[in-house]
Amino acid sequence: MKHLLQLLALVLTFQLYSCSPKEPQVKQPNIIVILADDLGYGDVKAFNPEGKIATPFLDQLASEGMIFTDAHTPSAVCTPTRYGFMTGRYNWRSTLKSGVLTGNSKALIPDSRSTMASVLKAQGYSTAFIGKWHLGWDWATLDGDPLTAEGWGPHDFDQIDFTKPVTHTPNDLGFDYAYGHNGSLDMAPYVYVENGQITAIPDTVTVNKGKYSWWREGPTSPDFDHEKVTPNFFERSIAYIQEQAKEEKPFFLYLALPSPHTPILPPAEWQGKSGLAPYADFMMMIDEYVGQLNEAIKKAGIEENTLIVFTSDNGGSPAAGLDVMQEAGHFSSYIYRGHKADIFEGGHRVPFIAKWPAKIQKGTSRSETICLTDLMATGAELSGYELKDNEGEDSYSLVSLFDANNKVAQFREATVSHSINGSFAIRQGDWKLIMAKGSGGWSFPKPGDPSEAELPDVQLYNLASDPGETNNIYAENGDKVASLKALLSKYIKEGRSTPGAPQSNDQIDGEWKQIGFVE
Repeated sequence: MKHLLQLLALVLTFQLYSCSPKEPQVKQPNIIVILADDLGYGDVKAFNPEGKIATPFLDQLASEGMIFTDAHTPSAVCTPTRYGFMTGRYNWRSTLKSGVLTGNSKALIPDSRSTMASVLKAQGYSTAFIGKWHLGWDWATLDGDPLTAEGWGPHDFDQIDFTKPVTHTPNDLGFDYAYGHNGSLDMAPYVYVENGQITAIPDTVTVNKGKYSWWREGPTSPDFDHEKVTPNFFERSIAYIQEQAKEEKPFFLYLALPSPHTPILPPAEWQGKSGLAPYADFMMMIDEYVGQLNEAIKKAGIEENTLIVFTSDNGGSPAAGLDVMQEAGHFSSYIYRGHKADIFEGGHRVPFIAKWPAKIQKGTSRSETICLTDLMATGAELSGYELKDNEGEDSYSLVSLFDANNKVAQFREATVSHSINGSFAIRQGDWKLIMAKGSGGWSFPKPGDPSEAELPDVQLYNLASDPGETNNIYAENGDKVASLKALLSKYIKEGRSTPGAPQSNDQIDGEWKQIGFVE
């Protein structure tokens, strides 16, 4: 009897313990990533106090959160940066080794690869993509064969069957909801696709030949108004946030703006407002919409536990009239050399704002070097997911940096950058090694320019003393050149730059093209 009473007491104690309140679990935050297109580091006042473009709402977002002053895109152009952000993997590990995709390109990311969206979805998040995809999807064709044309004229789209669903879309990569267009806003076809369905069959061909408003000739749907595309994406995103705020589940929203990339199309009420250039007018419109989105989050009552990230996919583009603005005293790349497409800092150093009232102290900043590939590991940690060896191979979680008082000894070992023609650079601490003679992009000296002939094969800069990359000190720092080159070679050969088992880089035509300087 005594033993029976002891057993009953033990059972009751266990039941009381198991039913007692447990330590509250940390609630998964909502995550919103706003990716601007061709927005330079110096185009936001919070990063360039001398800038001539008024950005009060982005400045407010920065004051309510944290700015990262040394943030970088994995590439200096659109498609590869978006690949890196979505997969946490450097773009040149994919089959796209240089350049960008077009409006009729096939899907770049295989359905088998994990993405930030698929990871968050697996952790219970509702996931949505709204905006410019530019990672390819597969259009249906009239004869059932894959598209082969990669041109721009309307005749190049005769193969597409716009009455049938699109396949290999964002929905196949972890997004519950997906709405947007395939390429840049100057790349036909000009149609919206919602969850794999074309929203309206193209019924006309449009083209714009304006200096800044231009887009290529191509089929256009009746519901596709170029001028209204950016406002449409913001309005749909705000509506999505308002709906999700009523739900119990956390959500992830990826708002991929097609702006301020060309075509630069500020509506009539914004034209001339900046007193600077159409690009600046356009940027002011975007700024106000960011303010509206931020206010919608507050009114929905979800501000405290919502992480908002605002950044850009690369530096400003010369097609936007950077020279005109520079003459007026506005420098899109701030103090940095180069612009979009370049391996120089202006090509890949971008503004980066993170607001999360529950965890990020207002008005703070971090100077650690970060990369947009880091967002995947950040989402994984925030959602409680442990990345596998073949996931996020170049992604370091930013969560430790969100605490402004946390002294991080070394955040990431090194960061690799890439230009439009496939030129590499590696950054470690203050040192940056460029494996190219010139810009690797669109600024002087361009690849193949006769002026390149007499230049050394590599460039080495100390960004602490020379942020403008004006003094190539490779000759007197041979050991540093050798060590950085060896580290870059290691990252390439091992298929990763984070700790873990070596992985394979994707092949082209069944063969990985060995990069010349890799030993």
